[in-house]
Amino acid sequence: MTRYMRGMANGGGIASREPLSDEMIRHHVPSVFAECAHESRSERFAYIPTSAVLAGLRKEGFQPFFAQQGRSRIEGKQNFTKHLLRLRHASRANEQGEAHEIILVNAHDGTSSYQMISGVFRFVCANGLMAGDTFGEVKVGHRGNAVDQVIEGAYTVLDDADAVMHTVASMKALTVNQDEQRALARAAAVLRFDDPEKAPVAVESLLDARRVADRSDDLWTSFNRIQENLVRGGQRGIVRDQQDRSRRVRVREIKGIDQKRQLNRALWTLAEGRLVSAVQQPG
Repeated sequence: MTRYMRGMANGGGIASREPLSDEMIRHHVPSVFAECAHESRSERFAYIPTSAVLAGLRKEGFQPFFAQQGRSRIEGKQNFTKHLLRLRHASRANEQGEAHEIILVNAHDGTSSYQMISGVFRFVCANGLMAGDTFGEVKVGHRGNAVDQVIEGAYTVLDDADAVMHTVASMKALTVNQDEQRALARAAAVLRFDDPEKAPVAVESLLDARRVADRSDDLWTSFNRIQENLVRGGQRGIVRDQQDRSRRVRVREIKGIDQKRQLNRALWTLAEGRLVSAVQQPG
C-alpha cells in the first residue's frame, strides 16, 4: 500500500492506492466513528452515523480511498468535527487513469449537513478533483433516519458518473493554445489570490508541469496542472507590503476541507466553461 498524504496542518488525513480499512480511518480520522452527536447539539439534531453509512456503502460496492477531518480548538470537539470521505465504486474505474468518485461530507458537531458530490480521481498524481455544479449534489439534513437516504443519494450521484467522465474525455480531446492556457491560469489565480497582479508567483507558473506526463496541451492536462499547483502550492515568490517592502514567501498548500472543495469545484467550472465555449464556436 502507498500512502499519498500523512499529517495535515488543518486536519488529519490519509489516502491509499488500496481501500482504507476501518482501523486506518479510525486512527487518522476518528470523527467518522463518533458514536453520538457532540454535546452542543440539541435534541432536534439527528445523529447520522458516518460509520454506519460507510458500512452500508461498502455492502453496495463502494470503497473509501481517502479520508480527512478538520481540527477544532474547542476542547472535546475534535472527534466530532467535519470529515470527508472519497469513495469509488468497483464498476467505475477506467483504463485512462481516472476514476469517478463520490465525495461524502458530514459532521457530528453541527458544522455540516450530510453531502454527496461527484468527483474525479487522477491516478498519475494522486490528485483528487471535484466535479462542478453541473453534476449532482445530494444533501441530507440531520433529521429522522437518514442512513437509507444517504445510500440512495450515493446512487443518485453515481448516476452522473458517465456524464462526468464524458466531460473528462471531451477535455482531453480539446487542444488549448498557450494564450488560452494563460487565460485559464489567470482566471484560476483570481480564485486563490483575488488579484493576480499581487499574487506571490507569476500566473504562468501555475501552468508548470510537475511530471513529464503533464506536458500535454489538452484542456484536461492544462486544467490539472493549474489545479495541482494551486492546491498543493510550494512555489516560491515575492510579495510586497503597503510600504513596498518585499519578502520571500512560499505558497501554502490548501488543506482545509471547505477551502479545497470550493476551489476544486470553481476550477472545474472554469475548465468546463472553456469546453462549452469551444463547442459553441462555429466551424
